[in-house]
Amino acid sequence: MAHIIVVGNEKGGAGKSTVSMHVATALARMGHKISALDLDLRQRTFGRYVENRVAFLKKTGLALASPVIKELPEIAPESLKPGENIYDHRLSAAVAELEPDNDFILIDCPGSHTRLSQVAHSLADTLITPLNDSFVDFDLLARTDASGDKILGPSVYSEMVWNARQLRAQAGLTPIDWVVVRNRMGAQRMVNKEKMERAINNLSKRIGFRIAPGFSERVVFRELFPRGLTLLDLKDIGVKQLNISNVAARQELRDLVKALELPGVTADF
Repeated sequence: MAHIIVVGNEKGGAGKSTVSMHVATALARMGHKISALDLDLRQRTFGRYVENRVAFLKKTGLALASPVIKELPEIAPESLKPGENIYDHRLSAAVAELEPDNDFILIDCPGSHTRLSQVAHSLADTLITPLNDSFVDFDLLARTDASGDKILGPSVYSEMVWNARQLRAQAGLTPIDWVVVRNRMGAQRMVNKEKMERAINNLSKRIGFRIAPGFSERVVFRELFPRGLTLLDLKDIGVKQLNISNVAARQELRDLVKALELPGVTADF
């Protein structure tokens, strides 16, 4: 049975699609069979990323390991029973089709609360939540006092994850391994960074998630999107010598994949 990875955060701009594409491509390059679903049915940033990759590889004749993006199947409304939600059936049908033939299924959620996202979280074996290193983004997880030092209570997204955990427990499934990934962390020891570190460490103990290092802000991510490429593909397309920023970014990806502790994955790339 495939291990389901859900990348979710109800706030846009946290780096979900970049994390999704790099994790999915890393797994594919390590020889794992991985398919993916993009639940942002409007913007489809992750889906477009994979489609750009397919088009680039076709144009250049390169053969690079890649995730396979799948669309949600259509469900006939008349087949639903009273009270059933069509999006529940579309997602469950997609997962049921992919599970037998894949090692991993990666589901990229939209940056907003939707029924599809809610159901996807309840399916997660591993939940990755990219989070910009800012109290603006932290507010999605928990409310703090004016100083940022005291946590007043969980916020909307944490409550949704809690509900997903409850649903899995009721179904007798294994608990969600929730990993919060800190993106765009500053290199310097600033007061805000230190406050964020204290707050997120405190919250992780209260509501039960692990913390993993993410990606720094780098121009290369925006440059790679039109061709659907990742940091792991640079040498394959003829880049003979990586610059310091690219080398550092590759190490960040290696550290992230290792921190996820996915079954059968050694982060050897």
